[in-house]
Amino acid sequence: MAKTGRIESIAGPVVRCSGIPSVQMYEVIRVGNEKLMGEVIEVGDEEFTAQVYEETSGVSPGEPVTATGDALSVELGPGLVGSIYDGIQRPLPELREISGDFITRGLSVEGLDKEKKWHFTPSVEVGEGVSPGHIIGTVPETGIITSKIMIPVGVEGEIVEIVPEGDYTVVETICKVKDRYEDTHEIIMMQRTAVRGGRPFKERVGMDTPLITGQRVIDTFMPQAKGGTGAIPGGFGTGKTVTLHQFAKWADAQVVVYVGCGERGNEMTEALEEWPELNDPQSGRPLMERTVLIANTSNMPVAAREASIYVGVTIAEYFRDQGYDVALMADSTSRWAEALREISGRLGQLPSEEGYPAYLGSRLAQFYERAGKVTPLGSKEDTGSITICGAVSPPGGDFSEPVTQATLRIVKVFWALDKDLAARRFFPAINTLTSYSLYHSNLKEWHKEHLGPDWPDIVRKATAILQKDQELREIVQLVGPDALPESERATLESARMIKEDFLTQSALHEVDTYCPIGKTYRMLRIITNFSEKMAKAVSMGVQVRRILEFSVLDNIARMKIAPWDSYDKTMDTIEKKMEREFQSLFDDITDAGATI
Repeated sequence: MAKTGRIESIAGPVVRCSGIPSVQMYEVIRVGNEKLMGEVIEVGDEEFTAQVYEETSGVSPGEPVTATGDALSVELGPGLVGSIYDGIQRPLPELREISGDFITRGLSVEGLDKEKKWHFTPSVEVGEGVSPGHIIGTVPETGIITSKIMIPVGVEGEIVEIVPEGDYTVVETICKVKDRYEDTHEIIMMQRTAVRGGRPFKERVGMDTPLITGQRVIDTFMPQAKGGTGAIPGGFGTGKTVTLHQFAKWADAQVVVYVGCGERGNEMTEALEEWPELNDPQSGRPLMERTVLIANTSNMPVAAREASIYVGVTIAEYFRDQGYDVALMADSTSRWAEALREISGRLGQLPSEEGYPAYLGSRLAQFYERAGKVTPLGSKEDTGSITICGAVSPPGGDFSEPVTQATLRIVKVFWALDKDLAARRFFPAINTLTSYSLYHSNLKEWHKEHLGPDWPDIVRKATAILQKDQELREIVQLVGPDALPESERATLESARMIKEDFLTQSALHEVDTYCPIGKTYRMLRIITNFSEKMAKAVSMGVQVRRILEFSVLDNIARMKIAPWDSYDKTMDTIEKKMEREFQSLFDDITDAGATI
């Protein structure tokens, strides 16, 4: 029986209530005559406090409050992929059908369609023993994703009944399990999971495989591991959202969960309109067939923004437990932290630096720590992973502000966006000298095996050239480039090639928007080889301007648009042409009496 109390006071999304002495922390309640959805966030002796996930204008003290007895939960099962939800897993298309373009308060829409039938194929038999996480059948959810139906946590025993292959809804019983106490549990395809705590797994495993993003600057200098954590901070207009969109579109994760928490509405609209039209480079199918979008824009209630990242990561854990590699994008955690600050202020809690609550760092850690590569329950060898990448929006691009600093203490990959690079229309505007990845050693063997044993050396050479270029730029600003010796002018030219011909990448070009890791390797190898040959020629007395007349430079500048399916042939041609032109130069020097 539902327990009912009353509203005592209201401060924006924060509501103080009384009359339900047994209410629990994080219990979902219904507030006011319109039954707005809320969640208990503070419990006292006589009163409790809740945050309401909808606009509270017009709600008055004295109106009823009803406790549901449930924690904030999400519905997990077939139908998630390709869906677009708000911050508390209400499907936005269904909300629009009910209320039009403006969401009416108090609407309650279920996260999964309970009437749609899915084709279920069992993979177990009567008499077979099962435990939590055990896969009992499959459902082809999209052309890319097959949903694996699992035994829920808390159920273990012997299968006494399993339905034949056929079409069923997510709430129909498909399996019955008898436990050791002779109790029978009816299993349906849908599960409900509370979002505040992580779903259980068997054990964590080492992260030794990169998450290929198709963005050359990331895959080369700041690689992300499957199961890793990363942050991309930057001021307004530096390209955080565009970079995360690129990451979400092209990363080789099997499932993508994109959470727009406090994002501008026009940017979420762009994602919602563009992504259904894009094709996944791995499968050729529409990208939405492996994507879940959670849209909680900046004009939506702040309490729902705070909940949105937990909803997103719980959905990601569900696919991880099926053995999938999942990439979760949170854009942006700064606006999520602003929601924490607003709610904390209305609760009267003692503020910490810049008004943020003292528990900001621990809440961020709780979120990012749900990333990882694990062995799921019910599996012996298979693994699943969640890679979390969060955008941070420091005011004025100040990386010393609390949210950025708290995030950097947690994540292991840091992609620092540079406003000067962005002003020069350099995309992605990631500063390679201030960014870093702590996964290089984890991924070293994978890169050697799948790319080439020389990959670490090539990356080190490119990094050294960029570092030397930074030093020389300061000198050039003082004395001009003509005062530099030829060897240093060659370094500047090598750095220019790396930055313009390799690091810059067009998000709008149909080919350059995504770069296979093999193509990335070949491109950087060509540029570093050219740099070494140019340095050798300069040491023999050749002027840099003569080398800049090589026709192969035009080919190098255009190799980024070499088609994905034929780039090897293009790279072979460029390497042969480069060898011929340098050999011709060395032959001329030899004919002139020089020593090679």
